[in-house]
Amino acid sequence: MEKHKKFMQRCFDLAIKSMGNTYPNPLVGSIIVNNQKIISEGWHKKAGEDHAEVVAIKKIKNKKELQKSTLYVNLEPCNHTGKTPPCTDFIIKSGIKNVVVACLDPNTHVKGKGICKLIENGINVTVGVCESQAKELNKRFFCFHEKRRPYIILKWAESKDGFIGPEKNHQNIGKVNYLTELKDRILVHKWRKEEESILIGVQTLNDDNPKLTNRHIKGRSPIKIILDPNDRADKNSILFKTNDLLHLTNKKLKINSSNEKNLFLKKAIRFIHSQKISSILVEGGGFTIQEFINHKVFDEIRIFKTSKKLNLGTSAPTVPNNIEEKKIKIYNS
Repeated sequence: MEKHKKFMQRCFDLAIKSMGNTYPNPLVGSIIVNNQKIISEGWHKKAGEDHAEVVAIKKIKNKKELQKSTLYVNLEPCNHTGKTPPCTDFIIKSGIKNVVVACLDPNTHVKGKGICKLIENGINVTVGVCESQAKELNKRFFCFHEKRRPYIILKWAESKDGFIGPEKNHQNIGKVNYLTELKDRILVHKWRKEEESILIGVQTLNDDNPKLTNRHIKGRSPIKIILDPNDRADKNSILFKTNDLLHLTNKKLKINSSNEKNLFLKKAIRFIHSQKISSILVEGGGFTIQEFINHKVFDEIRIFKTSKKLNLGTSAPTVPNNIEEKKIKIYNS
């Protein structure tokens, strides 16, 4: 296993190049090694385009080299037809006899089947090289398939005296009050680009009229999601002029009785999953974030601690003491 690690690390480095661009597909990098030298590299750039293994193989001009080469890939090659043909078929036809894989694909259409097909066709397959690192790289993809929900990140900034925003009045309604510095807002926009969607509650929409774009960073902006059980949203808001908005209400989620109202968040997450959305960055407000915490439906918490004081306003969410430390990251702004 040790001899394979440095080459698998290169697969990780290639895969991360497409962070935020491959949804709903995972991040995958692949290299081809001959006589302990990398002779080709490839990574999956976006859904519908060639997968990493195919890209790497196609770059080889002298196909005879493949017979004495080893293909490395950080996720099990697919064996089913989606937007592209099965990668296993392409690998088999290439003549490659050795394949090293970091981890199995959690998708039930693939899991283990890709490996079996390669072995059945005479290819020597090694599985489990840097497995934990591979799963961390594609934690959103694994969460989507194994937990049957998107990967969820809760994020907020809070003042020194424990508020996430000032009291709303006629002077600041419809305006965003920034607690963080510009460099931190740029970082948040990088996070927005990395996640498939961004979510807020209806009160944040009506109070701040946010854009929820990553305008400080080049690249795609996330899908916008509003949680609005009682359909209180101001339809003149900026978000209702976009073409990538999910406005979730009781009616949309088919919640009819008062007994079902406490199921709103659960049904909302289930609906978002049904839309093939792999990850959510939850940005507010306080009530919405607290609902995720109370229902224990999240994977990470990112908090900006600032030196500013507000004296009055919306209290910051309360995080229980028993939350794992690795799930919480504090940023000083």
